[in-house]
Amino acid sequence: MHNPWIRGRVTHQAHVGLPEGTVEEEYGRGGFFGRYAHLYRERPPVGWTRIEGPLKNHAFDLKRLRQPTTTDWLTARQPLLGNDDLRLSMATLSAPMPCLFRNADGDELLFIHEGAGRLETDFGPLDYEAGDYLYLPRGLSYRLVPSAPSRLLVIEAFSELSFPERGMLGQHALFDPALLQVPTPAPGTLEPNAAGEYELQIFRRGQVTKVYYPYSLHDVVGWKGTLAPFKLNVRDIRPVLSDRYHLPPTVHATFLMNNGVVCTFLPRPLENGDPHAVKVPFFHSNIDYDEVIFYHAGEFFSREGIEPGMLTFHPQGIHHGPQGKASERSKQATRTEEVAVMLDARRPLEVLAAAGDCEVLDYWKSWQG
Repeated sequence: MHNPWIRGRVTHQAHVGLPEGTVEEEYGRGGFFGRYAHLYRERPPVGWTRIEGPLKNHAFDLKRLRQPTTTDWLTARQPLLGNDDLRLSMATLSAPMPCLFRNADGDELLFIHEGAGRLETDFGPLDYEAGDYLYLPRGLSYRLVPSAPSRLLVIEAFSELSFPERGMLGQHALFDPALLQVPTPAPGTLEPNAAGEYELQIFRRGQVTKVYYPYSLHDVVGWKGTLAPFKLNVRDIRPVLSDRYHLPPTVHATFLMNNGVVCTFLPRPLENGDPHAVKVPFFHSNIDYDEVIFYHAGEFFSREGIEPGMLTFHPQGIHHGPQGKASERSKQATRTEEVAVMLDARRPLEVLAAAGDCEVLDYWKSWQG
Protein backbone atom coordinates (compact mmCIF):
# COMPACT_ATOMS: atom_id res chain seq x y z
CA MET A 1 0.00 0.00 0.00
CA HIS A 2 1.27 3.46 -0.87
CA ASN A 3 1.22 6.04 1.90
CA PRO A 4 -1.07 8.87 0.72
CA TRP A 5 -0.07 12.52 0.64
CA ILE A 6 -2.55 14.99 2.11
CA ARG A 7 -2.81 18.65 1.13
CA GLY A 8 -5.52 21.23 1.77
CA ARG A 9 -9.10 20.52 2.90
CA VAL A 10 -9.99 16.84 2.69
CA THR A 11 -12.15 14.29 4.44
CA HIS A 12 -10.59 11.71 6.74
CA GLN A 13 -12.62 8.87 5.12
CA ALA A 14 -13.19 8.67 1.36
CA HIS A 15 -16.83 9.22 0.34
CA VAL A 16 -17.89 10.30 3.84
CA GLY A 17 -18.25 13.79 5.32
CA LEU A 18 -17.01 15.89 2.42
CA PRO A 19 -15.67 19.36 3.28
CA GLU A 20 -18.47 21.94 3.24
CA GLY A 21 -19.11 23.31 -0.24
CA THR A 22 -17.14 20.64 -2.10
CA VAL A 23 -17.74 17.67 -4.37
CA GLU A 24 -15.45 14.65 -4.46
CA GLU A 25 -13.71 13.28 -7.54
CA GLU A 26 -11.88 9.97 -7.56
CA TYR A 27 -8.90 10.05 -9.90
CA GLY A 28 -7.47 6.55 -9.92
CA ARG A 29 -5.88 3.77 -11.88
CA GLY A 30 -6.87 0.16 -12.41
CA GLY A 31 -10.63 0.56 -12.05
CA PHE A 32 -10.70 1.60 -8.36
CA PHE A 33 -7.91 -0.80 -7.37
CA GLY A 34 -4.72 1.06 -8.27
CA ARG A 35 -3.10 4.28 -7.17
CA TYR A 36 -5.57 7.10 -6.61
CA ALA A 37 -6.16 10.69 -5.57
CA HIS A 38 -9.35 12.19 -4.18
CA LEU A 39 -9.83 15.76 -5.35
CA TYR A 40 -12.20 18.02 -3.42
CA ARG A 41 -13.52 20.56 -5.89
CA GLU A 42 -15.74 23.58 -5.40
CA ARG A 43 -17.69 22.72 -8.55
CA PRO A 44 -18.52 19.43 -10.32
CA PRO A 45 -16.03 18.46 -13.04
CA VAL A 46 -19.00 17.79 -15.36
CA GLY A 47 -20.19 21.40 -15.41
CA TRP A 48 -19.14 22.00 -19.00
CA THR A 49 -20.84 24.57 -21.25
CA ARG A 50 -19.95 22.83 -24.50
CA ILE A 51 -17.79 20.03 -25.89
CA GLU A 52 -16.11 20.18 -29.30
CA GLY A 53 -14.69 16.95 -30.67
CA PRO A 54 -15.58 13.26 -30.61
CA LEU A 55 -14.99 12.47 -26.91
CA LYS A 56 -18.40 12.66 -25.21
CA ASN A 57 -20.53 10.62 -22.88
CA HIS A 58 -23.16 8.73 -24.88
CA ALA A 59 -26.66 7.38 -24.28
CA PHE A 60 -28.63 5.14 -26.62
CA ASP A 61 -32.37 4.49 -26.51
CA LEU A 62 -32.42 0.87 -27.67
CA LYS A 63 -36.21 0.96 -27.88
CA ARG A 64 -35.63 3.01 -31.06
CA LEU A 65 -33.15 0.48 -32.47
CA ARG A 66 -34.12 -0.77 -35.91
CA GLN A 67 -34.64 -4.46 -35.24
CA PRO A 68 -35.32 -6.55 -38.35
CA THR A 69 -38.08 -9.16 -38.27
CA THR A 70 -36.06 -12.31 -38.85
CA THR A 71 -35.28 -15.77 -37.53
CA ASP A 72 -31.65 -15.47 -38.67
CA TRP A 73 -29.69 -15.11 -35.45
CA LEU A 74 -26.81 -13.09 -36.90
CA THR A 75 -29.14 -10.66 -38.67
CA ALA A 76 -31.16 -10.27 -35.48
CA ARG A 77 -28.05 -9.14 -33.57
CA GLN A 78 -27.40 -5.41 -33.97
CA PRO A 79 -23.78 -4.61 -32.94
CA LEU A 80 -23.55 -1.48 -30.77
CA LEU A 81 -20.04 -1.32 -29.28
CA GLY A 82 -16.88 -3.35 -29.74
CA ASN A 83 -13.11 -3.69 -29.60
CA ASP A 84 -10.57 -6.49 -30.04
CA ASP A 85 -11.68 -8.12 -26.76
CA LEU A 86 -15.47 -8.03 -26.95
CA ARG A 87 -18.56 -7.02 -28.87
CA LEU A 88 -21.91 -5.89 -27.45
CA SER A 89 -25.13 -6.24 -29.46
CA MET A 90 -28.89 -6.09 -28.99
CA ALA A 91 -31.11 -8.74 -30.55
CA THR A 92 -34.82 -9.35 -30.99
CA LEU A 93 -36.17 -12.80 -31.79
CA SER A 94 -39.87 -13.70 -31.96
CA ALA A 95 -39.76 -17.09 -33.71
CA PRO A 96 -37.57 -20.20 -33.35
CA MET A 97 -34.20 -20.18 -35.06
CA PRO A 98 -34.44 -22.51 -38.11
CA CYS A 99 -30.95 -23.93 -37.59
CA LEU A 100 -28.25 -24.43 -34.98
CA PHE A 101 -25.64 -21.72 -34.39
CA ARG A 102 -22.05 -21.97 -33.17
CA ASN A 103 -19.77 -19.05 -32.35
CA ALA A 104 -16.19 -20.11 -33.04
CA ASP A 105 -14.78 -16.67 -32.14
CA GLY A 106 -15.66 -16.44 -28.46
CA ASP A 107 -17.85 -17.12 -25.47
CA GLU A 108 -21.30 -15.53 -25.43
CA LEU A 109 -23.27 -14.13 -22.53
CA LEU A 110 -26.94 -13.46 -23.27
CA PHE A 111 -28.95 -11.28 -20.90
CA ILE A 112 -32.71 -11.66 -21.33
CA HIS A 113 -34.25 -8.18 -21.17
CA GLU A 114 -37.74 -9.23 -22.27
CA GLY A 115 -39.52 -12.40 -23.25
CA ALA A 116 -39.30 -16.10 -22.49
CA GLY A 117 -38.56 -19.35 -24.26
CA ARG A 118 -36.15 -22.25 -24.43
CA LEU A 119 -32.44 -22.47 -25.15
CA GLU A 120 -31.57 -25.78 -26.86
CA THR A 121 -27.91 -26.86 -26.68
CA ASP A 122 -25.67 -29.89 -27.21
CA PHE A 123 -26.01 -30.52 -23.45
CA GLY A 124 -29.81 -30.28 -23.41
CA PRO A 125 -32.40 -27.50 -23.06
CA LEU A 126 -32.82 -24.66 -20.55
CA ASP A 127 -35.95 -22.54 -20.21
CA TYR A 128 -35.28 -18.81 -20.02
CA GLU A 129 -37.13 -15.73 -18.78
CA ALA A 130 -36.48 -12.03 -18.24
CA GLY A 131 -33.53 -11.40 -15.93
CA ASP A 132 -31.63 -14.55 -16.93
CA TYR A 133 -27.97 -14.62 -17.87
CA LEU A 134 -27.32 -17.46 -20.33
CA TYR A 135 -23.68 -18.51 -20.59
CA LEU A 136 -22.72 -20.14 -23.91
CA PRO A 137 -19.10 -21.29 -24.12
CA ARG A 138 -17.22 -20.94 -27.39
CA GLY A 139 -17.98 -23.77 -29.83
CA LEU A 140 -21.36 -24.68 -28.35
CA SER A 141 -24.11 -25.53 -30.85
CA TYR A 142 -27.32 -23.88 -29.74
CA ARG A 143 -30.71 -22.62 -30.83
CA LEU A 144 -33.20 -20.18 -29.27
CA VAL A 145 -36.88 -21.09 -29.32
CA PRO A 146 -38.90 -18.10 -28.02
CA SER A 147 -42.32 -18.66 -26.51
CA ALA A 148 -42.74 -14.87 -26.28
CA PRO A 149 -40.93 -12.18 -28.31
CA SER A 150 -37.48 -11.95 -26.76
CA ARG A 151 -35.08 -9.00 -26.53
CA LEU A 152 -31.55 -9.95 -25.52
CA LEU A 153 -28.33 -8.15 -24.73
CA VAL A 154 -25.52 -10.16 -26.36
CA ILE A 155 -21.97 -9.90 -25.02
CA GLU A 156 -19.33 -11.73 -27.06
CA ALA A 157 -16.04 -12.24 -25.22
CA PHE A 158 -13.09 -13.26 -27.38
CA SER A 159 -11.59 -14.93 -24.32
CA GLU A 160 -12.97 -17.34 -21.75
CA LEU A 161 -15.60 -15.94 -19.39
CA SER A 162 -15.11 -16.77 -15.70
CA PHE A 163 -16.30 -15.77 -12.25
CA PRO A 164 -14.38 -13.32 -10.05
CA GLU A 165 -12.61 -14.55 -6.95
CA ARG A 166 -14.72 -13.97 -3.84
CA GLY A 167 -11.77 -13.63 -1.43
CA MET A 168 -12.75 -12.76 2.13
CA LEU A 169 -16.46 -12.87 1.22
CA GLY A 170 -16.29 -16.66 0.87
CA GLN A 171 -17.26 -19.01 -1.92
CA HIS A 172 -21.03 -18.60 -1.45
CA ALA A 173 -21.05 -14.79 -1.62
CA LEU A 174 -23.14 -12.97 -4.23
CA PHE A 175 -24.63 -16.29 -5.30
CA ASP A 176 -24.17 -19.92 -4.33
CA PRO A 177 -22.51 -21.72 -7.28
CA ALA A 178 -24.79 -24.70 -6.61
CA LEU A 179 -27.80 -22.71 -7.89
CA LEU A 180 -26.41 -22.39 -11.41
CA GLN A 181 -28.77 -24.33 -13.68
CA VAL A 182 -27.18 -26.56 -16.31
CA PRO A 183 -29.03 -28.63 -18.92
CA THR A 184 -30.11 -32.25 -18.67
CA PRO A 185 -29.88 -34.15 -21.97
CA ALA A 186 -33.08 -34.23 -24.00
CA PRO A 187 -33.73 -34.36 -27.75
CA GLY A 188 -33.82 -31.04 -29.56
CA THR A 189 -36.88 -29.87 -31.48
CA LEU A 190 -35.11 -28.69 -34.65
CA GLU A 191 -36.91 -29.93 -37.78
CA PRO A 192 -35.05 -30.89 -40.99
CA ASN A 193 -35.19 -28.68 -44.03
CA ALA A 194 -36.95 -29.62 -47.28
CA ALA A 195 -33.95 -31.75 -48.27
CA GLY A 196 -34.12 -33.69 -45.00
CA GLU A 197 -30.96 -32.02 -43.63
CA TYR A 198 -30.19 -30.32 -40.33
CA GLU A 199 -28.28 -27.05 -40.70
CA LEU A 200 -25.51 -25.76 -38.44
CA GLN A 201 -24.16 -22.23 -38.98
CA ILE A 202 -20.62 -21.60 -37.70
CA PHE A 203 -19.56 -17.98 -37.21
CA ARG A 204 -15.80 -17.52 -37.56
CA ARG A 205 -13.89 -14.26 -38.17
CA GLY A 206 -16.92 -12.45 -39.51
CA GLN A 207 -17.94 -15.19 -41.93
CA VAL A 208 -20.58 -17.92 -41.80
CA THR A 209 -19.96 -21.54 -42.76
CA LYS A 210 -23.01 -23.76 -43.19
CA VAL A 211 -22.67 -27.45 -42.34
CA TYR A 212 -25.47 -29.93 -43.09
CA TYR A 213 -26.14 -33.26 -41.36
CA PRO A 214 -28.65 -36.06 -41.91
CA TYR A 215 -29.37 -35.86 -38.16
CA SER A 216 -29.46 -33.19 -35.45
CA LEU A 217 -26.36 -32.61 -33.33
CA HIS A 218 -28.65 -32.31 -30.32
CA ASP A 219 -28.65 -36.07 -29.81
CA VAL A 220 -26.50 -36.19 -26.62
CA VAL A 221 -27.77 -38.71 -24.07
CA GLY A 222 -25.33 -37.90 -21.25
CA TRP A 223 -22.47 -35.59 -20.29
CA LYS A 224 -20.07 -34.95 -17.42
CA GLY A 225 -17.36 -32.40 -16.74
CA THR A 226 -16.72 -28.86 -15.56
CA LEU A 227 -17.59 -26.95 -18.76
CA ALA A 228 -21.24 -26.46 -19.72
CA PRO A 229 -23.78 -23.80 -20.62
CA PHE A 230 -25.73 -22.48 -17.65
CA LYS A 231 -28.24 -19.86 -16.59
CA LEU A 232 -28.22 -17.46 -13.66
CA ASN A 233 -31.13 -15.16 -12.85
CA VAL A 234 -30.50 -11.76 -11.28
CA ARG A 235 -32.93 -12.51 -8.44
CA ASP A 236 -30.44 -15.14 -7.20
CA ILE A 237 -27.59 -12.62 -6.94
CA ARG A 238 -27.21 -11.07 -3.47
CA PRO A 239 -25.33 -7.77 -3.69
CA VAL A 240 -22.58 -6.78 -1.28
CA LEU A 241 -23.67 -3.93 1.01
CA SER A 242 -22.08 -1.35 3.25
CA ASP A 243 -24.17 0.66 5.67
CA ARG A 244 -21.64 3.48 6.10
CA TYR A 245 -19.47 3.61 2.97
CA HIS A 246 -20.18 3.75 -0.77
CA LEU A 247 -18.53 0.71 -2.34
CA PRO A 248 -17.00 0.81 -5.84
CA PRO A 249 -19.02 -0.82 -8.65
CA THR A 250 -16.54 -3.69 -8.93
CA VAL A 251 -18.01 -5.30 -5.78
CA HIS A 252 -20.95 -6.13 -8.06
CA ALA A 253 -18.76 -8.04 -10.55
CA THR A 254 -20.51 -11.14 -11.93
CA PHE A 255 -18.29 -12.28 -14.82
CA LEU A 256 -14.71 -11.64 -15.93
CA MET A 257 -13.08 -11.78 -19.36
CA ASN A 258 -9.76 -10.70 -20.77
CA ASN A 259 -9.65 -6.90 -20.38
CA GLY A 260 -13.28 -6.72 -19.28
CA VAL A 261 -15.75 -7.26 -16.46
CA VAL A 262 -19.55 -7.63 -16.30
CA CYS A 263 -21.27 -6.29 -13.16
CA THR A 264 -24.89 -6.54 -12.04
CA PHE A 265 -26.52 -3.65 -10.16
CA LEU A 266 -29.52 -4.80 -8.11
CA PRO A 267 -32.08 -3.46 -5.63
CA ARG A 268 -30.38 -2.82 -2.31
CA PRO A 269 -30.34 -0.50 0.71
CA LEU A 270 -28.22 2.61 0.41
CA GLU A 271 -25.63 3.90 2.90
CA ASN A 272 -28.05 4.75 5.70
CA GLY A 273 -25.79 4.18 8.72
CA ASP A 274 -23.96 7.51 8.48
CA PRO A 275 -25.79 10.73 7.51
CA HIS A 276 -22.59 12.05 5.96
CA ALA A 277 -21.91 9.04 3.69
CA VAL A 278 -22.14 9.59 -0.07
CA LYS A 279 -25.05 7.57 -1.52
CA VAL A 280 -24.47 8.05 -5.23
CA PRO A 281 -21.39 7.16 -7.28
CA PHE A 282 -18.73 9.81 -6.84
CA PHE A 283 -17.43 11.87 -9.75
CA HIS A 284 -14.58 10.17 -11.54
CA SER A 285 -12.63 10.41 -14.75
CA ASN A 286 -12.30 7.18 -16.66
CA ILE A 287 -8.59 6.51 -16.91
CA ASP A 288 -8.24 2.80 -17.61
CA TYR A 289 -11.76 1.56 -18.48
CA ASP A 290 -14.66 2.43 -20.75
CA GLU A 291 -17.92 2.05 -18.80
CA VAL A 292 -21.17 0.81 -20.35
CA ILE A 293 -24.46 0.31 -18.50
CA PHE A 294 -27.62 -1.34 -19.84
CA TYR A 295 -30.73 -0.44 -17.85
CA HIS A 296 -33.02 -3.44 -17.45
CA ALA A 297 -35.63 -2.46 -14.85
CA GLY A 298 -36.46 0.00 -12.09
CA GLU A 299 -35.01 3.49 -11.66
CA PHE A 300 -31.28 4.08 -11.86
CA PHE A 301 -30.77 6.48 -9.01
CA SER A 302 -27.72 8.37 -10.33
CA ARG A 303 -29.23 9.16 -13.74
CA GLU A 304 -32.07 11.51 -14.75
CA GLY A 305 -34.10 10.67 -17.87
CA ILE A 306 -32.82 7.10 -18.18
CA GLU A 307 -35.42 4.36 -18.63
CA PRO A 308 -35.36 0.57 -18.97
CA GLY A 309 -34.11 -0.44 -22.40
CA MET A 310 -31.51 2.36 -22.59
CA LEU A 311 -27.72 2.11 -22.67
CA THR A 312 -25.07 4.62 -21.55
CA PHE A 313 -21.44 4.68 -22.63
CA HIS A 314 -18.89 6.71 -20.66
CA PRO A 315 -15.53 6.49 -22.50
CA GLN A 316 -12.04 6.86 -21.08
CA GLY A 317 -10.72 10.40 -20.80
CA ILE A 318 -13.82 12.38 -19.80
CA HIS A 319 -15.54 12.81 -16.43
CA HIS A 320 -18.88 11.43 -15.40
CA GLY A 321 -20.78 10.98 -12.17
CA PRO A 322 -24.18 11.74 -10.65
CA GLN A 323 -26.38 14.36 -12.27
CA GLY A 324 -27.53 17.23 -10.09
CA LYS A 325 -31.13 16.14 -9.57
CA ALA A 326 -29.99 12.59 -8.80
CA SER A 327 -27.63 13.88 -6.11
CA GLU A 328 -30.45 15.85 -4.49
CA ARG A 329 -32.85 12.87 -4.59
CA SER A 330 -30.26 10.60 -3.02
CA LYS A 331 -30.10 12.64 0.20
CA GLN A 332 -33.55 11.40 1.20
CA ALA A 333 -33.40 7.98 -0.46
CA THR A 334 -32.89 4.86 1.65
CA ARG A 335 -32.63 2.23 -1.10
CA THR A 336 -32.35 1.79 -4.87
CA GLU A 337 -34.58 -0.39 -7.01
CA GLU A 338 -32.37 -0.55 -10.09
CA VAL A 339 -31.54 -3.62 -12.15
CA ALA A 340 -28.74 -2.94 -14.64
CA VAL A 341 -25.87 -4.70 -16.40
CA MET A 342 -22.52 -2.89 -16.50
CA LEU A 343 -19.74 -3.78 -18.91
CA ASP A 344 -16.28 -2.29 -18.27
CA ALA A 345 -13.72 -2.55 -21.06
CA ARG A 346 -10.00 -2.03 -20.56
CA ARG A 347 -9.40 -1.11 -24.20
CA PRO A 348 -11.40 1.69 -25.85
CA LEU A 349 -14.71 0.71 -27.42
CA GLU A 350 -15.85 1.85 -30.84
CA VAL A 351 -19.45 2.95 -31.42
CA LEU A 352 -20.76 0.71 -34.21
CA ALA A 353 -23.18 1.64 -36.97
CA ALA A 354 -26.42 0.33 -35.44
CA ALA A 355 -25.95 2.43 -32.29
CA GLY A 356 -25.92 5.67 -34.27
CA ASP A 357 -29.57 5.24 -35.23
CA CYS A 358 -30.76 5.42 -31.62
CA GLU A 359 -28.31 7.79 -29.91
CA VAL A 360 -29.67 10.43 -27.52
CA LEU A 361 -27.53 13.18 -28.99
CA ASP A 362 -27.82 15.69 -26.13
CA TYR A 363 -27.04 13.23 -23.33
CA TRP A 364 -23.74 14.99 -22.59
CA LYS A 365 -25.76 18.11 -21.69
CA SER A 366 -27.71 16.30 -18.97
CA TRP A 367 -25.23 17.38 -16.26
CA GLN A 368 -25.70 21.06 -17.02
CA GLY A 369 -27.71 23.07 -14.52
